Amino acid sequence: MSHPHPELPLPPVLPSKGLRIVALGGLGEVGRNMAVLEYEGRLLIIDCGVLFPEDHQPGVDLILPDFDYISDRLDDIEAIVLTHGHEDHIGAVPYLLRLRRDIPLVGSRLTLAFVEAKLKEHRIKPVLRVVAEDQTERFGPFDCEFVAVNHSIPDALAVAVTTGAGTVLHTGDFKMDQLPLDGRVTDLRAFARLGEKGVDLFMVDSTNAEVPGFVTNEVEIGPALDAAFAQAEKRIVVASFSSHVHRVQQVLNAAHAHGRKVALVGRSMVRNMGIAAELGYLDVPPGVLIELKQAASLPDDRIVYMSTGSQGEPMAALSRMANGDHKVQVGHGDTVILASSLIPGNENSVFRVINGLTRLGARVVHSGNAKVHVSGHASAGELLYCYNVLKPRNVMPVHGEVRHLVANGALAVRTGVPADRVVLAEDGVVVDLVDGKASVVGAVPCGYVFVDGSTVGAVTENELKDRRTLSEEGFVSVFAVVDTATGKVLAGPQILARGMAEDNAVFEEIQPDVVAALENAIAGGATDTYQLQQVMRRVIGQWVNRRLRRRPMIVPVVVEA
Repeated sequence: MSHPHPELPLPPVLPSKGLRIVALGGLGEVGRNMAVLEYEGRLLIIDCGVLFPEDHQPGVDLILPDFDYISDRLDDIEAIVLTHGHEDHIGAVPYLLRLRRDIPLVGSRLTLAFVEAKLKEHRIKPVLRVVAEDQTERFGPFDCEFVAVNHSIPDALAVAVTTGAGTVLHTGDFKMDQLPLDGRVTDLRAFARLGEKGVDLFMVDSTNAEVPGFVTNEVEIGPALDAAFAQAEKRIVVASFSSHVHRVQQVLNAAHAHGRKVALVGRSMVRNMGIAAELGYLDVPPGVLIELKQAASLPDDRIVYMSTGSQGEPMAALSRMANGDHKVQVGHGDTVILASSLIPGNENSVFRVINGLTRLGARVVHSGNAKVHVSGHASAGELLYCYNVLKPRNVMPVHGEVRHLVANGALAVRTGVPADRVVLAEDGVVVDLVDGKASVVGAVPCGYVFVDGSTVGAVTENELKDRRTLSEEGFVSVFAVVDTATGKVLAGPQILARGMAEDNAVFEEIQPDVVAALENAIAGGATDTYQLQQVMRRVIGQWVNRRLRRRPMIVPVVVEA
């Protein structure tokens, strides 16, 4: 298997009749999925999603793919194909359309409905092309055939892209649930037919490649939810992704069976389920759904709150309930069900929420102690099945952390795919499909783009490092007035610390040393205030490190009299 090298050069010119694939996200991480295909000077984008921040990225709201690679080629983009409606596949679409608003968005009816609602908030009216399984459309030099796949959201599609360089089959996120709630199975007949014609490159979901066997069928979740509802004494709170229509359907069914009403909590949950119900993807039993404000008037044993926040997101409804600052006050006897799996990197946040809810007296049911969720991604057994059905000439694992990609590549080799035909790439690595062979040919710059409030891309890794320092080590400001003519310190240094356990009085010990260092620096010819500020920073930093074993952010200010 060919691994990317950290020192890869910029790629050469794409050979005639060659197809270039560059992932701008989704390889080496779970989220931010985006692949750019290039053929004969034209571009096709598959998915455009976001990544949610981790604990070491304070203040960041979202992480986008890096659009720099295509920013000067926006007019070359034929379309953006969206495989399904999860945020990690559609969340960055508004930010790309800000650069060029008329790029056609291609996807299933539900997927595009979710995207359109999101774009309304950004005041963008998109160009939409609704497609369905078994449909073929041409976008410039790209012939796209859409294939039904099963996932944890309805209407997911794989896409087979055919050009003069061959056929690429991109699965999007998928699994092979044989008893899906909506009866829509992954179309293995279409996979087999494509395999017979010849799949030159198989870009396949890797998220569960380390998990042996087959994913549990969704229908088995119903009895587990039913049992949790039957045992619940008071109110029930169920947390899930705001786009997990199947899980919400099961909650509605369980609530109806147990004589409970359901109130949707969270703006995205209300919006998405409204769309799903309107389009017929969500079957709401009569009288079950109520407004949130009506829930307070019902007895505790007659209400279910269907909430966002299953990944421990700080501002989502469930986290706020755990902190006691939400209108829904969780207490003794309540049952909270986390109907989702852990996204890698979110473990600490989720466990913090579970502990907070447990401390409030709630019984917390999650995938670790009950079968209340199954994954939406194919496990190793399903992936092996696909490799044997398709017999692809080349394989490029996508959608996953490095360990997932490597495990997926190893599965491909076990089914007979030659090791030199399995391409393991990371974000920014350039893969060319030329004369039937896929290979790494270089890399392009491809970093994280942080959304912080209304700013996009302004926050850098250096700013995040400063934020981490502030949160972990504290802050020290030091102020002094100097007269460079006489070489004397006229006032200060005044030292003030925040976020440190020590009292400010402890800094009286270092003040004489700061004065001496400043006066020595002036005597040595340093008259620039910036130089003098660095002198103060160095003296205080060394003292704090030695005396207090801390490395705080130090902000020195020197004013010349």
